[in-house]
Parts: sequence; C-alpha cells; structure tokens
Amino acid sequence: MPTPDARERILGTASRLFDRHGVHAVGLQRIIDECDCGKSLLYTHFAGKDDLVVAYLGRRVADWDRLVTGVRAATPEQRLVELVRAAGVRATEPGSRGCALRATLAEFPDRRHPAHRVAVAHLVRARAKLGELAAETSAHDPERLADRLMTIIDGLYANGPLFGDDAAKAAIAFAEDVVRAETSAEPAKGG
Repeated sequence: MPTPDARERILGTASRLFDRHGVHAVGLQRIIDECDCGKSLLYTHFAGKDDLVVAYLGRRVADWDRLVTGVRAATPEQRLVELVRAAGVRATEPGSRGCALRATLAEFPDRRHPAHRVAVAHLVRARAKLGELAAETSAHDPERLADRLMTIIDGLYANGPLFGDDAAKAAIAFAEDVVRAETSAEPAKGG
C-alpha cells in the first residue's frame, strides 16, 4: 500500500540488508519480502536494483559527511585524529563489513556502473576533504598528510570489522604519529 514513508521504508530495509550481506548477495525479492511492500510499490519508488543501490550509497555518503562535520577538536591536527577515531567507531561496530562505498568498488568493478561511479566520486571527495582539513594544519605537505590519513582510514575499514578495538587503537595511534611527523618543525624526509 503506498504511504508517504514507503520509499524510506524500502530504502531502510535495503540499506540494512546491503550493510549486513553486501549488495550482490541481496536480491530485490528479499527486500520486498522483508519490507512487505510488494513488487509494484518497490518499482514505483525505484526503477530497479541499480537505482536502489545508488540511493543506498547516497545514504552512506551522507553518513560520512555527518561524521566529518560532527568531529570537534581544539586544533586542526587534533580534528584529523578525531576523524580517524570516529571512523574507528563505525568500522568496529558489531556486524560492520567495513566501508560500504569501498566494498561497492569490489562488487561493481565496471567503471560505467552507476554504483561504481558514486563510490569513486565519494572517495575522491573524501580524499579532497582530508586535503582541505590537512591544509588547515601546519603540515609542510598537506596533500601527503591527507594521502597518509586516507590510507589509515582505508586500513581501518578493512581491519576494524575483524580486529575490533585493537585495529581502532592502532589506527588512532598511527594517525597521531603521522600528524605529529607531518606537522613537526622539520619537513619529513621521503615519500
């Protein structure tokens, strides 16, 4: 039955299932069954699975944006570390499979697929945001600092679901070391 919240209910069910099992492992019929929405209602709101996946990824992009804007710290350097800490909380939540956008790249390797394009656009934008935040620090090479922090966050999303708090603690300590080294009085040597 069409209701004002039907689209949100379908997307919520799909998001929960995609987060838990991955996009390819969840068919539309399972979403229809768990949402109890009917096939025609789903197709009223989403043209097909690709459209639903893109909407799901849009939710995850918005989640990341809220995470970035929600991080508060006294200095720009501390803000970068706190961003890694906040990502660690997400990466180690029970049932986490890591970053949905990064997983999408593995599930949809075709660069022309809309889900792949959304994931790439988000990761490029996330990297650029790290660059902006790094430019607010005293880093000698803000781009290098951003690249290193992106690598730490990538590793955290890969290892957090498996190693939990130990991975988060290691990532935070590594981020502190990297930020300290990149913002020290002497420019860091090497690449």
